[in-house]
Amino acid sequence: MAEDQRYPIGRFQKPNLVDAVMLKQFVEAIGRLPQEVRGAVHGLTAAQLNTPYREGGWSVRQVVHHLPDSHMNAYIRFKLALTENEPTIKPYNEAEWAELPDAKLGPIEVSLGLLEAIHARWVDCVRGIPGENLQRRFLHPERGLMSLNELLALYAWHGRHHVAHIVKLRERMGW
Repeated sequence: MAEDQRYPIGRFQKPNLVDAVMLKQFVEAIGRLPQEVRGAVHGLTAAQLNTPYREGGWSVRQVVHHLPDSHMNAYIRFKLALTENEPTIKPYNEAEWAELPDAKLGPIEVSLGLLEAIHARWVDCVRGIPGENLQRRFLHPERGLMSLNELLALYAWHGRHHVAHIVKLRERMGW
């Protein structure tokens, strides 16, 4: 069976229940992501960064810029849910954001640094709040009510998902 290049680690599977072990794994994955992305793109040339990870997909550069865009939105949603009662969040058009000049042409170092900063703050926030607060929820207009535990699960997956795009492309291309 051919690998699905769009979902190299499979689609996100929402956990039925998030226990303390799973939560620790999600937070650790979020904490590791910036270094995993750096490792995945280490040594790539400008031409390689501009290569799509699959036909019709984003370039490696766009993927790198997408990660802090997406995770910045998630971090803000996380904090809104901690400080408001089931806030309705605003989605954004990630495909359109990926076509903006900063995502298509910008140096990846800016986004790598931004990802490091966002994740450092996010992990500090999670580790500093009582666990029962992770049951707090927000309303995503497209996904419905989501708990903060679910958000952490989703973004732990999301990071691995995009790192796999880059790593699998490198494997296929022999980079």
